[in-house]
Amino acid sequence: MTQRMTARFAKLAAENRPAFVTYFMGGDPDFETSVNIMKGLPAAGADVIELGMPFSDPMADGPSIQAAGLRSLEGGQNIPKAFDMVRAFRQDDDETPIVVMGYYNPIYQYGSEKFLQEAKQAGIDGMIIVDLPPEMDEELCIPALSEGLNFIRLATPTTDEKRLPKVLSNTSGFVYYVSINGITGAAAPKPDEVAKSVAHIKAKTDLPICVGFGVRSAEQAASIGKAADGVVVGSAIVSAIADSLDDGKATGKTLTDALAVVSSISEGVRSART
Repeated sequence: MTQRMTARFAKLAAENRPAFVTYFMGGDPDFETSVNIMKGLPAAGADVIELGMPFSDPMADGPSIQAAGLRSLEGGQNIPKAFDMVRAFRQDDDETPIVVMGYYNPIYQYGSEKFLQEAKQAGIDGMIIVDLPPEMDEELCIPALSEGLNFIRLATPTTDEKRLPKVLSNTSGFVYYVSINGITGAAAPKPDEVAKSVAHIKAKTDLPICVGFGVRSAEQAASIGKAADGVVVGSAIVSAIADSLDDGKATGKTLTDALAVVSSISEGVRSART
Protein backbone atom coordinates (compact mmCIF):
# COMPACT_ATOMS: atom_id res chain seq x y z
CA MET A 1 0.00 0.00 0.00
CA THR A 2 1.09 3.58 -0.51
CA GLN A 3 2.16 5.44 2.60
CA ARG A 4 -0.99 7.60 2.63
CA MET A 5 -3.26 4.55 2.23
CA THR A 6 -1.43 2.56 4.91
CA ALA A 7 -1.51 5.48 7.34
CA ARG A 8 -5.19 6.17 6.75
CA PHE A 9 -6.41 2.59 7.26
CA ALA A 10 -4.13 2.17 10.32
CA LYS A 11 -5.61 5.35 11.83
CA LEU A 12 -9.17 4.14 11.18
CA ALA A 13 -8.42 0.70 12.61
CA ALA A 14 -7.10 2.37 15.77
CA GLU A 15 -10.35 4.35 15.98
CA ASN A 16 -12.36 1.16 15.31
CA ARG A 17 -14.38 2.67 12.51
CA PRO A 18 -14.76 1.93 8.79
CA ALA A 19 -13.41 4.23 6.11
CA PHE A 20 -15.81 6.48 4.24
CA VAL A 21 -14.79 6.31 0.58
CA THR A 22 -16.44 8.98 -1.56
CA TYR A 23 -16.70 8.86 -5.35
CA PHE A 24 -17.44 11.82 -7.59
CA MET A 25 -16.97 12.43 -11.30
CA GLY A 26 -14.04 14.71 -12.06
CA GLY A 27 -15.06 17.72 -14.13
CA ASP A 28 -18.77 17.47 -13.35
CA PRO A 29 -20.39 19.92 -13.99
CA ASP A 30 -17.22 21.95 -14.65
CA PHE A 31 -13.55 21.91 -13.63
CA GLU A 32 -13.66 24.66 -10.99
CA THR A 33 -16.78 23.39 -9.22
CA SER A 34 -15.39 19.87 -9.27
CA VAL A 35 -12.10 20.98 -7.67
CA ASN A 36 -14.03 22.80 -4.94
CA ILE A 37 -16.13 19.69 -4.25
CA MET A 38 -12.97 17.58 -4.05
CA LYS A 39 -11.30 20.03 -1.65
CA GLY A 40 -14.40 20.03 0.56
CA LEU A 41 -14.72 16.23 0.85
CA PRO A 42 -12.32 15.57 3.78
CA ALA A 43 -13.93 18.20 6.05
CA ALA A 44 -17.35 16.72 5.16
CA GLY A 45 -16.17 13.31 6.36
CA ALA A 46 -14.41 11.55 3.46
CA ASP A 47 -11.46 9.33 4.44
CA VAL A 48 -10.52 8.18 0.92
CA ILE A 49 -11.44 9.96 -2.32
CA GLU A 50 -12.29 8.19 -5.56
CA LEU A 51 -11.92 10.55 -8.50
CA GLY A 52 -13.94 9.42 -11.50
CA MET A 53 -12.36 9.73 -14.94
CA PRO A 54 -15.08 10.03 -17.60
CA PHE A 55 -15.31 7.59 -20.48
CA SER A 56 -17.75 7.66 -23.39
CA ASP A 57 -18.66 3.95 -23.14
CA PRO A 58 -18.83 2.95 -19.45
CA MET A 59 -20.05 -0.53 -18.53
CA ALA A 60 -20.28 -0.57 -14.73
CA ASP A 61 -21.87 2.84 -14.22
CA GLY A 62 -25.53 3.44 -13.52
CA PRO A 63 -27.58 6.24 -15.12
CA SER A 64 -26.54 9.01 -12.72
CA ILE A 65 -22.81 8.36 -13.10
CA GLN A 66 -23.17 7.90 -16.88
CA ALA A 67 -24.89 11.28 -17.08
CA ALA A 68 -22.16 12.84 -14.93
CA GLY A 69 -19.54 11.39 -17.27
CA LEU A 70 -21.25 12.93 -20.29
CA ARG A 71 -21.47 16.34 -18.58
CA SER A 72 -17.80 16.05 -17.67
CA LEU A 73 -16.72 15.13 -21.21
CA GLU A 74 -18.82 17.94 -22.67
CA GLY A 75 -17.05 20.31 -20.29
CA GLY A 76 -13.66 19.23 -21.65
CA GLN A 77 -12.49 16.98 -18.81
CA ASN A 78 -9.60 14.67 -19.67
CA ILE A 79 -6.68 12.88 -18.01
CA PRO A 80 -4.38 15.95 -17.75
CA LYS A 81 -7.22 17.89 -16.10
CA ALA A 82 -7.78 15.01 -13.64
CA PHE A 83 -4.11 15.31 -12.68
CA ASP A 84 -4.53 19.09 -12.38
CA MET A 85 -7.40 18.48 -9.95
CA VAL A 86 -5.22 16.22 -7.81
CA ARG A 87 -2.37 18.76 -7.79
CA ALA A 88 -4.80 21.50 -6.71
CA PHE A 89 -6.10 19.25 -3.91
CA ARG A 90 -2.58 18.34 -2.75
CA GLN A 91 -1.73 22.02 -2.18
CA ASP A 92 -3.85 21.85 0.99
CA ASP A 93 -4.06 18.13 1.81
CA ASP A 94 -1.19 15.67 1.61
CA GLU A 95 -2.80 12.98 3.79
CA THR A 96 -6.10 11.92 2.20
CA PRO A 97 -5.58 8.99 -0.21
CA ILE A 98 -6.80 9.58 -3.76
CA VAL A 99 -7.80 6.75 -6.09
CA VAL A 100 -8.69 7.36 -9.73
CA MET A 101 -11.50 5.21 -11.10
CA GLY A 102 -12.25 4.64 -14.74
CA TYR A 103 -11.67 2.52 -17.82
CA TYR A 104 -8.56 1.43 -19.66
CA ASN A 105 -9.25 2.87 -23.12
CA PRO A 106 -8.43 6.53 -22.29
CA ILE A 107 -5.29 5.41 -20.38
CA TYR A 108 -4.18 3.26 -23.32
CA GLN A 109 -4.70 6.19 -25.69
CA TYR A 110 -2.79 8.49 -23.33
CA GLY A 111 0.07 6.02 -22.89
CA SER A 112 0.19 3.73 -19.87
CA GLU A 113 3.73 4.56 -18.82
CA LYS A 114 3.14 8.30 -19.12
CA PHE A 115 -0.15 7.94 -17.21
CA LEU A 116 1.46 6.10 -14.29
CA GLN A 117 4.40 8.48 -13.99
CA GLU A 118 2.21 11.59 -14.08
CA ALA A 119 -0.34 10.04 -11.71
CA LYS A 120 2.35 9.43 -9.12
CA GLN A 121 3.85 12.90 -9.57
CA ALA A 122 0.41 14.51 -9.16
CA GLY A 123 -0.16 12.74 -5.82
CA ILE A 124 -2.45 9.86 -6.76
CA ASP A 125 -2.25 6.75 -4.56
CA GLY A 126 -4.01 4.13 -6.62
CA MET A 127 -6.46 3.22 -9.33
CA ILE A 128 -9.54 1.16 -10.01
CA ILE A 129 -9.74 0.24 -13.69
CA VAL A 130 -12.94 -1.76 -13.90
CA ASP A 131 -12.43 -3.36 -17.31
CA LEU A 132 -8.94 -4.80 -16.74
CA PRO A 133 -9.21 -8.39 -15.43
CA PRO A 134 -6.31 -10.19 -13.70
CA GLU A 135 -5.46 -11.91 -16.98
CA MET A 136 -4.30 -8.50 -18.25
CA ASP A 137 -2.10 -7.61 -15.24
CA GLU A 138 0.92 -6.99 -17.46
CA GLU A 139 -0.95 -4.13 -19.19
CA LEU A 140 -1.26 -1.79 -16.22
CA CYS A 141 -1.41 -3.56 -12.87
CA ILE A 142 2.19 -4.78 -12.65
CA PRO A 143 3.61 -1.48 -14.01
CA ALA A 144 1.43 0.43 -11.50
CA LEU A 145 2.74 -1.63 -8.60
CA SER A 146 6.30 -1.05 -9.87
CA GLU A 147 5.62 2.71 -9.69
CA GLY A 148 4.44 2.33 -6.08
CA LEU A 149 0.76 2.85 -6.92
CA ASN A 150 -2.05 0.71 -5.54
CA PHE A 151 -4.04 -1.35 -8.02
CA ILE A 152 -7.45 -1.98 -6.47
CA ARG A 153 -9.59 -4.79 -7.79
CA LEU A 154 -13.31 -5.48 -7.68
CA ALA A 155 -14.80 -8.64 -6.18
CA THR A 156 -18.52 -9.33 -6.70
CA PRO A 157 -21.26 -11.67 -5.43
CA THR A 158 -20.48 -13.92 -8.41
CA THR A 159 -16.73 -14.17 -7.68
CA ASP A 160 -16.45 -17.87 -6.80
CA GLU A 161 -13.79 -19.89 -4.96
CA LYS A 162 -11.87 -20.55 -8.14
CA ARG A 163 -11.85 -16.90 -9.23
CA LEU A 164 -11.21 -15.15 -5.89
CA PRO A 165 -7.45 -15.96 -5.60
CA LYS A 166 -6.92 -14.50 -9.08
CA VAL A 167 -8.84 -11.35 -8.14
CA LEU A 168 -6.76 -10.96 -4.98
CA SER A 169 -3.42 -11.55 -6.69
CA ASN A 170 -1.47 -8.31 -7.23
CA THR A 171 -4.28 -6.32 -5.58
CA SER A 172 -3.15 -3.62 -3.15
CA GLY A 173 -4.61 -0.72 -1.19
CA PHE A 174 -7.95 -2.34 -0.51
CA VAL A 175 -10.38 -4.77 -2.10
CA TYR A 176 -13.53 -3.16 -3.50
CA TYR A 177 -16.45 -5.51 -2.88
CA VAL A 178 -19.37 -4.81 -5.22
CA SER A 179 -22.37 -5.53 -3.01
CA ILE A 180 -24.94 -6.16 -5.76
CA ASN A 181 -25.04 -7.73 -9.19
CA GLY A 182 -25.39 -4.98 -11.78
CA ILE A 183 -24.50 -1.32 -12.19
CA THR A 184 -23.82 1.42 -9.66
CA GLY A 185 -26.76 2.84 -7.78
CA ALA A 186 -29.17 0.22 -9.14
CA ALA A 187 -30.35 -1.45 -5.92
CA ALA A 188 -29.78 -1.48 -2.18
CA PRO A 189 -27.30 -4.01 -0.76
CA LYS A 190 -28.44 -6.56 1.84
CA PRO A 191 -26.29 -6.11 4.97
CA ASP A 192 -26.46 -9.75 6.14
CA GLU A 193 -25.34 -11.07 2.76
CA VAL A 194 -22.63 -8.41 2.53
CA ALA A 195 -21.32 -9.32 6.01
CA LYS A 196 -20.99 -13.00 5.01
CA SER A 197 -19.18 -12.10 1.78
CA VAL A 198 -16.83 -9.69 3.57
CA ALA A 199 -15.96 -12.37 6.15
CA HIS A 200 -15.32 -14.85 3.34
CA ILE A 201 -12.93 -12.49 1.51
CA LYS A 202 -11.22 -11.44 4.77
CA ALA A 203 -10.26 -15.06 5.35
CA LYS A 204 -8.25 -14.92 2.10
CA THR A 205 -6.49 -11.53 2.41
CA ASP A 206 -5.10 -9.05 4.94
CA LEU A 207 -6.23 -6.11 2.80
CA PRO A 208 -9.11 -3.89 3.95
CA ILE A 209 -12.46 -4.69 2.31
CA CYS A 210 -14.48 -1.68 1.19
CA VAL A 211 -18.08 -2.18 0.08
CA GLY A 212 -19.87 -0.12 -2.55
CA PHE A 213 -22.62 0.00 -5.20
CA GLY A 214 -26.07 0.92 -3.93
CA VAL A 215 -25.24 2.62 -0.60
CA ARG A 216 -27.25 5.85 -0.61
CA SER A 217 -28.14 6.70 3.00
CA ALA A 218 -26.59 7.08 6.46
CA GLU A 219 -28.64 4.08 7.67
CA GLN A 220 -27.36 1.82 4.87
CA ALA A 221 -23.80 3.03 5.43
CA ALA A 222 -24.04 2.25 9.15
CA SER A 223 -25.33 -1.27 8.54
CA ILE A 224 -22.68 -2.03 5.88
CA GLY A 225 -19.92 -0.48 8.00
CA LYS A 226 -20.48 -2.93 10.84
CA ALA A 227 -18.71 -5.67 8.86
CA ALA A 228 -16.76 -3.80 6.18
CA ASP A 229 -13.48 -1.92 6.56
CA GLY A 230 -14.88 0.82 4.36
CA VAL A 231 -18.12 2.04 2.80
CA VAL A 232 -18.07 3.46 -0.74
CA VAL A 233 -20.70 6.00 -1.81
CA GLY A 234 -20.88 7.48 -5.30
CA SER A 235 -24.28 7.67 -6.96
CA ALA A 236 -25.86 9.57 -4.04
CA ILE A 237 -23.18 12.28 -4.29
CA VAL A 238 -23.33 12.44 -8.09
CA SER A 239 -27.16 12.65 -7.96
CA ALA A 240 -27.00 15.54 -5.47
CA ILE A 241 -24.74 17.41 -7.88
CA ALA A 242 -27.08 16.69 -10.82
CA ASP A 243 -30.16 17.82 -8.87
CA SER A 244 -28.53 21.16 -8.06
CA LEU A 245 -27.76 22.11 -11.65
CA ASP A 246 -29.61 24.62 -13.79
CA ASP A 247 -29.60 23.58 -17.43
CA GLY A 248 -26.47 21.51 -16.76
CA LYS A 249 -24.60 24.38 -15.12
CA ALA A 250 -23.46 24.74 -11.51
CA THR A 251 -25.57 26.87 -9.19
CA GLY A 252 -25.04 28.32 -5.72
CA LYS A 253 -26.36 25.02 -4.32
CA THR A 254 -24.05 22.62 -6.17
CA LEU A 255 -21.13 22.62 -3.75
CA THR A 256 -23.22 22.80 -0.57
CA ASP A 257 -25.69 20.10 -1.68
CA ALA A 258 -22.93 17.67 -2.65
CA LEU A 259 -21.06 18.13 0.61
CA ALA A 260 -24.28 17.96 2.65
CA VAL A 261 -24.90 14.44 1.33
CA VAL A 262 -21.33 13.46 2.19
CA SER A 263 -21.66 14.91 5.68
CA SER A 264 -24.97 13.13 6.30
CA ILE A 265 -23.75 9.69 5.17
CA SER A 266 -20.47 10.21 7.03
CA GLU A 267 -22.43 10.27 10.29
CA GLY A 268 -23.82 6.84 9.43
CA VAL A 269 -20.35 5.46 8.68
CA ARG A 270 -18.95 6.86 11.92
CA SER A 271 -21.79 5.40 13.97
CA ALA A 272 -21.46 1.92 12.44
CA ARG A 273 -19.66 0.38 15.41
CA THR A 274 -20.77 2.59 18.28
